[in-house]
Amino acid sequence: MKKVRLAKFLSAAGIASRRKAEELIKQGKIKINGQVVKDVATNVDLNDQSVEFNSRPVLIQEYVYYLLNKPVGYICSAKDPHNSKTVFSLLPDQPKVFSVGRLDKNSQGLLLLTNDGDLAYQLTHPKFEVSKTYLVKVSKKLDKRIVSALKQGVILDEGLAQADQVKIVGNYELSISIHQGWKRQIRRMLDALGYTVVNLTRITEGKLKLDNVPSGKYKILRKEDIL
Repeated sequence: MKKVRLAKFLSAAGIASRRKAEELIKQGKIKINGQVVKDVATNVDLNDQSVEFNSRPVLIQEYVYYLLNKPVGYICSAKDPHNSKTVFSLLPDQPKVFSVGRLDKNSQGLLLLTNDGDLAYQLTHPKFEVSKTYLVKVSKKLDKRIVSALKQGVILDEGLAQADQVKIVGNYELSISIHQGWKRQIRRMLDALGYTVVNLTRITEGKLKLDNVPSGKYKILRKEDIL
């Protein structure tokens, strides 16, 4: 890597995903050779220039990939004054990583964390349509018409939210696959149809499966395991 786009370099260094790195640049939090830069189109020459974030040097790290079975009660943010439990406390301190997508505090299951910004982009950008499957338990008995209703879609603030695949697996439980990734999407879709989610577990993302990883534990992956 010699001359590269600044946001790509920041994501490769594990600072943030590429889109988040662009936000950091716009906010004036990145310096090149001691000077603040705010243009997201900026390139950096790694042979001649140094990069800083929060006044600390940014260096390329070896990529790591963790598949975590996130427990209920943990958040995906590094810091939150109202929550002491963060998924990052369940992982090694170094190198620093970020979550690829999110699970809300009351949800559990498969969560990928890495410092590879390019991979995160490929898994989260809508154009790649990476499918995610969830096992969902609701508070009342399911009507079989829920399958067609979820596939036809529910109008949310962002637009039409549709499930790709739906299967009833019990009186109160169903599996749902989606490729959209809106905030609390499945909970909101089911709520719009009159169902309250009691438990939500992500069990697959792309070719990844939760398998037998215990709650609160992780396994180390190779990049070829993911894409």
